[in-house]
Amino acid sequence: MEINGHTRLCGVIGNPVEHTLSPTIHNSLAKKQGHDLVYVPFHVEKEYLAEAIKGAYGLNILGMNVTVPYKSDVISSLRAIDASAERIGAINTLVRMEGGYKGYNTDFLGLYRAMCSEGIKLEGEKIVLLGAGGAARAAAFLCAEKGAERVYLLNRSIDKAQKLAEEVNNAFDRQCIQPMETTDYEKLPDQKMLAVQSTSVGLHPDTEKAVIEDKEFFKNIHTAYDLIYKPEETKFMRLVKEAGGEAYNGLKMLLYQGIIAYELWNQVEVSEETAKEVYELMKERVRI
Repeated sequence: MEINGHTRLCGVIGNPVEHTLSPTIHNSLAKKQGHDLVYVPFHVEKEYLAEAIKGAYGLNILGMNVTVPYKSDVISSLRAIDASAERIGAINTLVRMEGGYKGYNTDFLGLYRAMCSEGIKLEGEKIVLLGAGGAARAAAFLCAEKGAERVYLLNRSIDKAQKLAEEVNNAFDRQCIQPMETTDYEKLPDQKMLAVQSTSVGLHPDTEKAVIEDKEFFKNIHTAYDLIYKPEETKFMRLVKEAGGEAYNGLKMLLYQGIIAYELWNQVEVSEETAKEVYELMKERVRI
């Protein structure tokens, strides 16, 4: 594409950002949508985060994504916050508005759209959610909002699991999240459930680990969604499949959170056909 005086700029702020697939998503979308837009990564040190947000607005940057470790830290630099993002307490998308940026959480919406694309339902489900970090927050709020019957929140630190469970249960005024230590997985109900794996265990290059490795655990998982996307098949996913369940990685979540951000910045709707084309490009990049 030709970069000229009309070209708009978007990007992602994080540390590190060198590994990001977001430029593949957004630059491909811009090309397919015919938008004069370029998307680049910005490596920002923590002490310069507030200055980076202010500077981005001053430079007329259309929108930004925010990745680890700044999804909560960025809140104090925003002009406004979307209600769902405020409830979750994490921001991954900044949309330009008068006087600054408004913060959104498209991880939450991207996970739901990705699950729907695979035929996964949350309403009335009993769910095992592994982890209590930033990704788990989005998953826990999503499960509660979409009507999950019960979410067993397993984490190494019971205190962190209890804190997240309390926040979600209070937000929706129902006791749907049950905190547990990961080592207590044998106390889970003996029935088929959906599992969401949100920890970093099994992430490339340490691919031969799973947060739980007991094969008995996997006999009660009918479907699993691992938020890791590299490797393409994690050990957790492999153990689910060996026990007869279905398993999906997190690449579509990454795709759809990016698409939703792109739609917010440009006030457009991206077709499923275009989404599928970008998804194929992402799969090629992950395999490199």
